[in-house]
Amino acid sequence: MFNHLREDISVVFDRDPAARSTWEVLTTYPGVHALLIYRLSRRLWGWELKWLARFLSFLGRWFTGIEIHPGATIGRRFFIDHGMGVVIGETAEIGDDCTLYHGVTLGGTSWNKGKRHPTLEAGVVIGAGAKVLGPITIGEGAKIGSNAVVVKNVPAGATAVGIPARILDGGKAQQRESHAQKLGFSAYAMSDDMNDPIVKAIHAMLDHASATDRRIAIVLEQLKKCGIDIEQDAAVADAFDVNYLNKIVD
Repeated sequence: MFNHLREDISVVFDRDPAARSTWEVLTTYPGVHALLIYRLSRRLWGWELKWLARFLSFLGRWFTGIEIHPGATIGRRFFIDHGMGVVIGETAEIGDDCTLYHGVTLGGTSWNKGKRHPTLEAGVVIGAGAKVLGPITIGEGAKIGSNAVVVKNVPAGATAVGIPARILDGGKAQQRESHAQKLGFSAYAMSDDMNDPIVKAIHAMLDHASATDRRIAIVLEQLKKCGIDIEQDAAVADAFDVNYLNKIVD
């Protein structure tokens, strides 16, 4: 129990730059309090003292604003930041080194007995207000955006955003970021799911720039096959304009 508590405290310093002292963490962090109460209630649950475990869990919810069912399975170095409104259901399974922000729900979608809550593999991060529902699996190292509603499996290392949640195209996002840096700004954190028309216009511009670069590369390659090396021949490069291209075509 004390080993878990030491880890729970140390992980706060790793993931929350606002933490200043162990005493502050012990006395003012509801996520730490909720985990301590959960571990006690979980032990009672294992001893078949179900009502007492649920009652202790109820007191923990009243005290911290965080509801963790004593039947849930939680790994090591789990961190709940802020915490108010977090709900973790009975059959939820949370791996090591996961992080949840306030308003997160790990809920069920069925009244049937058995597995009905999500499984989070190691290193998952779930943003504020997100809802992860049903007996689905969130892969290792995956990230769930704020206010997302996730009802399907998320692959390891992926990022899911939106309602319903969709997996971001990592390749396209990286390509856009590369072109954005050439233009002198960063499109970081702008996703296709955002309904801001300016964001959509920026994405369209970056996609067009990428497509244009590909076409130019094809033209240069074909010219090189014809014996014209634009990059190597400075004289040709100086004369390289629309009229010059028209002459080549003619």
